[in-house]
Amino acid sequence: MAQFEEVSQKSKLHPKPEGLALQYGTAGFRTDAKHLDHIMFRMGLLATLRSKKTKSTIGVMVTASHNPEEDNGVKLIDPMGEMVTAVWEGYATQLANTEQDSLLKELKDIIEKEDIDMSEPASIYVGKDTRPSGASLSRAVLDGVSSLGGKTHDYGLVTTPQLHYMVCCCNTHGCYGSPTVEGYYQKLSQAFLQLTQNASNRTDDQKRLLVDGANGIGALKMREMEPFLRSKLQVVLSNDSSSGKLNHMCGADYVKVQQKAPQGMNMGVGECCCSFDGDADRIVYYYTDSKGCFHLLDGDKIATLISTYLKELLTQAGLNLQIAVVQTAYANGSSTRYLEDVMKVAVCCTKTGVKHLHHAAQEYDIGVYFEANGHGTVLFSKAAQKQIQELVKDPNTNDERKRAVKLLESTINLINQTVGDAISDMLVIETVLAIRGMSVQDWHAIYTDLPNRQLKVTVSDRRVIDTTDAERRAVTPEGLQDAIDSLVKKYKTARSFVRPSGTEDVVRVYAEADTQENADRLAHEVSLAVYRLAEGVGDEPKPLH
Repeated sequence: MAQFEEVSQKSKLHPKPEGLALQYGTAGFRTDAKHLDHIMFRMGLLATLRSKKTKSTIGVMVTASHNPEEDNGVKLIDPMGEMVTAVWEGYATQLANTEQDSLLKELKDIIEKEDIDMSEPASIYVGKDTRPSGASLSRAVLDGVSSLGGKTHDYGLVTTPQLHYMVCCCNTHGCYGSPTVEGYYQKLSQAFLQLTQNASNRTDDQKRLLVDGANGIGALKMREMEPFLRSKLQVVLSNDSSSGKLNHMCGADYVKVQQKAPQGMNMGVGECCCSFDGDADRIVYYYTDSKGCFHLLDGDKIATLISTYLKELLTQAGLNLQIAVVQTAYANGSSTRYLEDVMKVAVCCTKTGVKHLHHAAQEYDIGVYFEANGHGTVLFSKAAQKQIQELVKDPNTNDERKRAVKLLESTINLINQTVGDAISDMLVIETVLAIRGMSVQDWHAIYTDLPNRQLKVTVSDRRVIDTTDAERRAVTPEGLQDAIDSLVKKYKTARSFVRPSGTEDVVRVYAEADTQENADRLAHEVSLAVYRLAEGVGDEPKPLH
């Protein structure tokens, strides 16, 4: 076939280094940019096959998110803007690691297994973040697509969530919105402006928000979006990529891990601040108090704020829809107790990893999910959206119900349901704070996080640890869970769990308790139990104090 002849010729321009093996994970492929040219070409090939198979537009995003600037990566986007299925993640790994002379055979195997009609047209949307390597790597993707006769639309510089949005808009034939960057800004800003009309007497101080753009694509796109917000939000942008390095001492991941403000941001006492990550799919909030103490509001706090706001609107609108917050074992115990006991919101716990959270959230009328790192969104079922739209149109709806249901309708338009989106999430948070007349301090005070500690223990083989109950209990090795249970009993409001890393031979330990000292002690004691029962490597873990 002439088609494969072109693949054969073009693949020689993107040769695979001997012996290099990479794994497609939740974040796609990520590594040093200089090892990625052949991967990009091959992901162009795979996206084309996926498009022919699904008879839909598929997205290819060139980004390494919160990784250092020298790295890059790629992830594929499925027709509704969601992450690619697990089976196709497997194909991505196989195709990436196939040696040059077996590439055509591997391609033909996938075509045969999936029964792909190669005469089907293919449409691929491509985007990239601001990394210097992005331009040549996205050209390699375009090469891959064209060598199998696919058509491309190159969006150039976009945030990851924007590309997810474009793919969904295209495949819903405009029902989700217009598949342009301007269409994205218009949809979100119109919803934001409608919602903030319901917040009376906001001062300029309340409209002011300090935003750390991580010296990345989010900063560029925030600048472009500002005029659409008509000064209803006054953004003070720092780390705007004019001078600093991407993700270097700034960005959501840095702030969350280091528990301190990013460099390059001039924060006044009590000022509301937030940080995006490198490709703008995560956000965290924070402020410093009058004593100079730093306070972080992470994904748990964001999920709590948004879910309680939605629950109140459902009650006011008289809608009997089930809302749930999906968490992982890493969610702070205080947030779980506050949601279940005070707000009477259902909480569901699932395995770590955004695809598990997204999948679990789809089981409810309204599913709110955020990882502690600030990646998350809200999903509304088709049935829930239909009920809300019908109530908006119903002439018999009284004024209180009408107001609540219109707020719900605009909130749905403000949320990017395809994936976590820092810009969209930021506008939702600002809306909720404005409508409720809350400051960032009020938000922080809704519950107090239990002190916690995360440690890791190096082991000879991480597979010796097997877990159940959404990773909260260890099944193997024998005796480990009993040891953890008896250690936890020594401390107040304590819990601890262990889980194997997905990428390296380490076991991750999490512990929380009534004081930081006790959380540290418990984490250390559980680490020792892991070291002794799960074949720890190197020196025995040392106490933290």
